[in-house]
Amino acid sequence: MRNVISLNAGWYFTKRNAGLPDGAPEDWERVDLPHTWNAVDGHDGNRDGYYRGSCWYARAFETPRQPLPGGRVYVEVLAAGQQATVFVNGQEAAYHEGGYSAFRADVTDLCRADGENQLVINCSNEYRDSVYPQTADFTFYGGLYRGVNLISVPATHFDLDYYGGPGVTVTPVVAEDGGALFCLRAWVTEPGPDYTVLYSVKDAWGREVACGARPSESPDLDLYVPRARLWSPEDPYLYTVTAALQYRNEAVDLVTVRSGVRSFRCDPREGFILNDIPTPLRGVSRHQDRLYRGNALSEEDHWEDAQIIKDLGANTVRLAHYQHSRHFYDACDELGLVVWAEIPFISVFNPAPEAHRNCVSQLTELIVQNYNHPSICFWGISNEILIGGFSEKIVENHLELNALAKKLDPTRLTTIAHLSNTPGDSPLQHITDVIAYNHYMGWYGGKTEDNGPWLDKFHAEHPDLCLGLSEYGCEGIVTYHGPDPGCKDYSEEYQAQYHEHMAKVLSERPWLWCGHVWNMFDFGAAARDEGGVRGRNNKGLVTMDRRTKKDSYYIYKAYWNPEPMVHICGKRYAQRAGETTVVKVYSNESHVTLYLNGEECARTDAAPGQRVFTFTVSLREGMNTVAARTPARCDSTAFEKVEREPEIYALPDASERARFTGNWFEKTGGQELPGELTFPEGRYSVRDTYEELSRSPEAFAVISKYMLLATNFKLTKNEGNWFMLRSLTPEELALGKKLLPEGFLRVVNAELTKIEKEYI
Repeated sequence: MRNVISLNAGWYFTKRNAGLPDGAPEDWERVDLPHTWNAVDGHDGNRDGYYRGSCWYARAFETPRQPLPGGRVYVEVLAAGQQATVFVNGQEAAYHEGGYSAFRADVTDLCRADGENQLVINCSNEYRDSVYPQTADFTFYGGLYRGVNLISVPATHFDLDYYGGPGVTVTPVVAEDGGALFCLRAWVTEPGPDYTVLYSVKDAWGREVACGARPSESPDLDLYVPRARLWSPEDPYLYTVTAALQYRNEAVDLVTVRSGVRSFRCDPREGFILNDIPTPLRGVSRHQDRLYRGNALSEEDHWEDAQIIKDLGANTVRLAHYQHSRHFYDACDELGLVVWAEIPFISVFNPAPEAHRNCVSQLTELIVQNYNHPSICFWGISNEILIGGFSEKIVENHLELNALAKKLDPTRLTTIAHLSNTPGDSPLQHITDVIAYNHYMGWYGGKTEDNGPWLDKFHAEHPDLCLGLSEYGCEGIVTYHGPDPGCKDYSEEYQAQYHEHMAKVLSERPWLWCGHVWNMFDFGAAARDEGGVRGRNNKGLVTMDRRTKKDSYYIYKAYWNPEPMVHICGKRYAQRAGETTVVKVYSNESHVTLYLNGEECARTDAAPGQRVFTFTVSLREGMNTVAARTPARCDSTAFEKVEREPEIYALPDASERARFTGNWFEKTGGQELPGELTFPEGRYSVRDTYEELSRSPEAFAVISKYMLLATNFKLTKNEGNWFMLRSLTPEELALGKKLLPEGFLRVVNAELTKIEKEYI
């Protein structure tokens, strides 16, 4: 029988590029898997950047025994960031590029018949021109962060060599009579007349509802299940399908698949339709890392993340921007979360053939390894890929990737996450089945109120396109508070206010097939330096350690989770100054009654669709208790009235940045904005690329200063998003991506044109 042996314990590890060891390298560090060498520096904001290098792992293993002759032994690496080479007894067994998918190596012929073998894995997260992601706004953790297995199988077994797949696929098709056809496909290595494939389909209670048999040389079979129960977010019903490879009266290999029966499609007017019921997908995006553990997570960690998302009331999750752990896909199957799964073809396009081959490989692995998960309904083929500009080669590569996805899996829809400024008539609009946009109006540029009109206008102008919102969000840091929140103050209150508006925008537009908050959890982005927090993206509804749900989490719970709830906002805004203060309450119930110091002070009945209730109260000196009651729930907190609110409540330079981003396009420093753009010969301007500007310390200081003020993003050469920006000009960025406020170009250009270019 197949024997899967965990090799997660007892590794030797070195952060040096030490090369192949001769024996047990006992002077190396002892570690267990999952493991990453960037668990801390990947998001701690250190000034030196996080370590990107070539590291080594080693451990011994014994050759497993098979009772039948001719058995095979495989090393299975569940993920290695970002590229890895596997050695057994000093001989190379496999090389793999791509940091998020599983791969296997048949090491049978490299193993010793008796005694121990040495397994060594060289793992590297160094930049490689042929490997995606090339660069992106998140940390590329290195290491064996999902574990390693040893798999022993007899000579005849379900295939283990095809892109890390299970060797068996299950495709349930809904029948018109209420039943379902389970289309079962298997690939058998070294089949023969003495081997038979036995299939069994069992319901959730373990009762067999269908079974059948096929010869191993032609093992495909369709089995009918009457009165099939459908899978949905409300009822994530799963069947268990087993494929047993039988040698006469002996099962020599077995693959088990959990499968769900569902039908789905998208319509430009009705949005996402699941099991013939319009079901707007409303949920979140997820990155996989955690505080001071990086991406080296346990199975329990993945399940906890999925449960937090489910408790929010979300019915979908976009798994950005790479293949996630099989444990998380399993959790989505069981909890009922519709998944958008994608590859890291993101931000910077590399036209080199080897880079495209890596995209092809990663998409193939994503689909082959995860085909059987009923939660997955969408394959994403790229994200914001036009940051570096448009080319016909980009279109050509997307056409090939989309065709590949359809060939490997014709049952699912393909999608793409567009850069905010992607034109409606772009050829990229008609490649995938559905499209979605990443919009940050109300954070990086524009106003929150711009989102709804933009969506309505695009929908009206392109009625044939199924439109979704793949990313939207803003930063929120739970120590920043105030009575008058504003964009770029990083306060928990502004983030909540932003999401109050966006939750309403989505609720009023069911034709949007998806809406995914960016992001469910704060995550590591080593190059970032925003809001007084370095090394992280703080747009999460929940903090990176999963301990604190921000107020913005609860507005979505009020909209999406039907269970009665009430939440008083601003609990961390605990010390308040002023004669009056606003108490904001989220609830999905019929009315909210507010109590101050034990006495009822106000009651508000909910208007249709209302989720936000606002009360203005006068606090007494010192401590005050505040409680909110609904027909089914109660929440309470305490506020202290103070003369002056703590300094920690405000970002130190928030007032300067707020003035700059809010008013500078009208007046800057009391001076009228400069006139139209001019481009004197021999002087720098906004039409020079960031790379050209970086060659002049004076010009780079100018552009760095204004980028920081306008976007709160620190411009650092050769780190993080620099590789996305270096080939762009400030003019292209301001007019294209729409990250920069109105007036940016004229102010910056006026300063740049004072600086002469020095030609060598």
